[in-house]
Amino acid sequence: MGGAPIPDVGGWFRTATNAVALPSSPSWGPGTGGFGRRSHDDDLAAAADLFRGRPTMVLTGAGMSTGSGLPDYRGRDAVPRCPMTYQEFVGSDLSRRRYWARSTVGWRWFAGARPNAAHHALADLGALTPLTGVVTQNVDGLHQAAGSRPVLDLHGALDRVICLDCRDLVDRHRMQEQLLALNPRFAGRLDELAVESRTAPDGDAEVDRTEDFAYPDCPRCGGMLKPDVVFFGENADRAVVERAMSLLDQAAALLVLGSSLSVMSGLRFVRRAAQRGIDVLIVNDGATRGDELATLRLHGRLEDVLSRWAEELRHG
Repeated sequence: MGGAPIPDVGGWFRTATNAVALPSSPSWGPGTGGFGRRSHDDDLAAAADLFRGRPTMVLTGAGMSTGSGLPDYRGRDAVPRCPMTYQEFVGSDLSRRRYWARSTVGWRWFAGARPNAAHHALADLGALTPLTGVVTQNVDGLHQAAGSRPVLDLHGALDRVICLDCRDLVDRHRMQEQLLALNPRFAGRLDELAVESRTAPDGDAEVDRTEDFAYPDCPRCGGMLKPDVVFFGENADRAVVERAMSLLDQAAALLVLGSSLSVMSGLRFVRRAAQRGIDVLIVNDGATRGDELATLRLHGRLEDVLSRWAEELRHG
């Protein structure tokens, strides 16, 4: 995929208008700097030697998927956003109408994203050196599509919708058909609305005027449906976190790719690794909260770094 970044599907990282009053939440925007740097070849080679043949857990963030057209939230070009909170979504019908309206507009582009060179190079690495697993903060399913195994979705997956009452799962593609059937005005204007949502200032796009947008309830019990992803203000599933920690405990090295580690859900793995004497390698464009804990801190485009490592392991 090329061209403009895919819209912020569902306004996941934007606040809804006319919503219930909530405590203020931190905004997302460009990080604190350090962008555009490139590590020396010797440093890249030393990093490859550090994880070569050793069990390694990989932790990935949004920077892995920018090459697929999906936005990140701390990169140099990140647009400042305030996160839509779990409390906002479940507490306000108007918030849910707005979420599902924006999701209906953006879903086709999000669902059309394909793995980029970095995803494929990481899958290649998994065949060349032992990986205990890939733990991703992303919700796009692109690691699985590229062939990495095993993959643990720390924050869920956007192609699933869950009922908050009976916990039944609904396929997001099937829900898209329902949303379009319930809202024929949107069905005929998806392309126009998608362009508008990308280019208009916040609050000016017609897709934001969604008081009459209809969305379905759970087909099984009539309960509230929510994307099966972790919203700001919502805790990651404890069982998923425990599985991720188990993958880390089996590792001799932790490789962090494309994450600023701005939220604790990712930073805690770096802290645990450092406490347990597990080598930490961080590759990210821009500063991260885990830099001071890294055994090696590397800079560069992920597709270039990972492809180089795959070549070194393949021929070294």
